[in-house]
Amino acid sequence: MNASIITVGDEILIGQIVDTNSSYLAAGLNAAGVKIHRIYSISDHEQSITDTLDEAIQSSDIIVITGGLGPTNDDITKKTLTRFFGGKLVEDPGTLSLLEKIVASRGVKLSSRNRAQALVPDNCEVLPNHFGTAPGMLFRREGKWIVSLPGVPYEMESLFTKEFLPRLKKETELPVRLNQTICIAGIAESALADRLKNWEESLSSEVKVAYLPSPGLLRLRISVSGDNYDHLNEKLNNLTEEASNIIGHRKVFGFGQETLETVIGSLLVSKNRTLATAESCTGGYISKLITSVPGSSRYFRGGVVAYNNEIKTKFLGVGTDALEKHGAVSREVVEQMAKGACRELNSDYAVATSGIAGPDGGTPEKPVGTVWVAVASPHRTIAIKFQLGEFRDRNIIRASLNALNLLRIEIIEDPENK
Repeated sequence: MNASIITVGDEILIGQIVDTNSSYLAAGLNAAGVKIHRIYSISDHEQSITDTLDEAIQSSDIIVITGGLGPTNDDITKKTLTRFFGGKLVEDPGTLSLLEKIVASRGVKLSSRNRAQALVPDNCEVLPNHFGTAPGMLFRREGKWIVSLPGVPYEMESLFTKEFLPRLKKETELPVRLNQTICIAGIAESALADRLKNWEESLSSEVKVAYLPSPGLLRLRISVSGDNYDHLNEKLNNLTEEASNIIGHRKVFGFGQETLETVIGSLLVSKNRTLATAESCTGGYISKLITSVPGSSRYFRGGVVAYNNEIKTKFLGVGTDALEKHGAVSREVVEQMAKGACRELNSDYAVATSGIAGPDGGTPEKPVGTVWVAVASPHRTIAIKFQLGEFRDRNIIRASLNALNLLRIEIIEDPENK
């Protein structure tokens, strides 16, 4: 089965709000074994809704519509669907009862606008909304499923997962579709594709591979589909292991929704080790990532944002001779920054950065995007130079993620942790 998703609302089209509903619905339908055919975002106009429905019904087995079900005049989805499916609006007792309870819990009276929310097409199946005033509506036409859900995300999510999906799974035979994502750092998309070329060419037709790049990171999604869950799950696990071994542990840092900062946190806790940071060009972004993990106070000692050379010298013990001879953006300085962070913050590990984030400040010898990253550990200090590009925000992100991945490698390869 395949599906189309339709989000209704001028506020989406003009960029006033971000459409998170489509991504949620797509993920939920895909996990249930439904292939996504198309996603539409359309305006609050009857013709737009009917034209899009006509098109979607021709190409999809399932159409999920969100938005346009509120009590105001610009919410026209319900009236449009009533006319589209040839029904009439009637008051639904179950919806009215829920409305009365919701309104009473808020300490207000049921207004005429609120009561109108209990009007539903007489040819739909009502999906009760326990978190808001607009019910979901399920229509069926020639084997097609058309469901209309509120646009408010938490209301939509509840109706989709608790009302719609159970009905769909009970009444249809959905294929099994499983996914696994390999989280990767420190390699470009094209280089990864070259590394996996022979492996990809050996895959059977029921296996799909997708590359999902973002600044500093790559995610490789492996998908399998078929009828037998146990067989597919075993196959997916084997494929994930094969691909991970080819890519290598220095590049693969996790799976699924794992992040570098969560992986590093788990490693530090398991090894009973602590971490500090010394940041120049990344301006505290590494510390922000580390402290975004709940419980990071167990292992994160603190950080120094040493943007000025005087701060590098005063708080991290960087030698003035190193700064004068090699410059702030150098192996010698960033290594001293990392060692100083370990020493001054009494930490087992420290990660340090110094670079030229841009857009200004570059030279022929050190162009914009030049970043040195160092990691100090109980047994050694290493530093690596990266050439990242010309965009400041992207350079800060990429430098921080490269630093975290270098730290991860040092932790897992540290002989004192074996």
